[in-house]
Amino acid sequence: MKLGAIGDDFTGSSDLGLTLARGGLKTVQYVGVPSQSAAADVEAGIVALKSRSLPADEAVAQSLSALNWLKEQGCTQFLFKYCSTFDSTPDGNIGPVTEALINALETSDPVIVCPAFPTTGRTVYQGHLFVMDRLLSESGMENHPLTPMTDPDLRRFLGLQTQSPIGHLSHAEITAGNARDGLLREAAGGRQIVVCDAIADQDLVQLGKAAKDFALITGGSGIALGLPDVYGAQPGDQDKWPGVKGPVLAISGSCSTATRDQIAAHKVTGGSQCKVLVDDILSGAVTVETTLDWAQGAASMPLVYSSDDPAAVKVAQARFGREKSAAAIEGFFAELARGAIKRGFTRIISAGGETSGAVVEAVGAEALRIGPMIDPGVPAVQVEGRDLALALKSGNFGAEDFFFKAAAILEGA
Repeated sequence: MKLGAIGDDFTGSSDLGLTLARGGLKTVQYVGVPSQSAAADVEAGIVALKSRSLPADEAVAQSLSALNWLKEQGCTQFLFKYCSTFDSTPDGNIGPVTEALINALETSDPVIVCPAFPTTGRTVYQGHLFVMDRLLSESGMENHPLTPMTDPDLRRFLGLQTQSPIGHLSHAEITAGNARDGLLREAAGGRQIVVCDAIADQDLVQLGKAAKDFALITGGSGIALGLPDVYGAQPGDQDKWPGVKGPVLAISGSCSTATRDQIAAHKVTGGSQCKVLVDDILSGAVTVETTLDWAQGAASMPLVYSSDDPAAVKVAQARFGREKSAAAIEGFFAELARGAIKRGFTRIISAGGETSGAVVEAVGAEALRIGPMIDPGVPAVQVEGRDLALALKSGNFGAEDFFFKAAAILEGA
């Protein structure tokens, strides 16, 4: 294994897996820290954690455990993958995990911080994160129920999470071909953690090349665009995707604008829908079994969702508490996915990072084979050794027709 990656959620990890696999590296995504060694032919291994919303000390402990396993596989370079909208709180977890990895690796190399993913409209300029033509704090992410992003200045926001000074590499330096020199300059000046601008894929490729031989890189999946070439990989067709036949179930816990638009489009195009509320889950008015009965009898592709507008989410959180509300939804969807598989569903589509993490853990997946792209940042994946295909979508990703498109691609269409 050449490159070892640590993802703070499952959807982002599969997004990274797609980038590396399309670049030509033999890539496997592991669900949590594996208990045994990787296969000998794996060139890039991704340990997917569900650490984004954990307390910082727990996220650090899990990340260090993943790092130790990746070291044992022979990795010499490591990548910490987080969301392209920098999902975190003023306390972490991006900053604390990054500092912990630096200390564990005992490295003085510059460390790139770049969540940019231009294909999906995430860019960094003058140290500020944009979503399309809006600052992060005006993109809808300011209403995220777990990690509201109210400050688009990554230097300032990351500074709240770390003990270290934060550097900056400008877009002008990258386009002038001075990325590596600029990174080394910042580190020499005591600013080892460096927020890097990137507004196009080529900027990310240049950053990847500039980081050759650096022990640690951090960012969204886009930061890996140049890494396969650094390792001498040749882009080529991925293994032929056979698809998995059988019943399909879509689940959504994301409240992002993109996902809510996809839910609306699913209904308009004839999809069957069932909305579940925190109140009904906690009161027992809605159960997993009755929901599965509905799904099996649905006239068209069934979608079970809790997604709602920010105001409604805040009302539920005020009534039951943020953690209790989130746990109720995640627990329900986890049991729903587990029950669906027992009833013969072979394709599961999940929208939302926390929801997808709960689903993957519930179905007992240990490793995922990366398949073709459904939409930018979202691959089809198959659970190793099982006739079970998954689509794990970050809330903000995907076109409006995502649900029906994902169902078709998981089937091999």
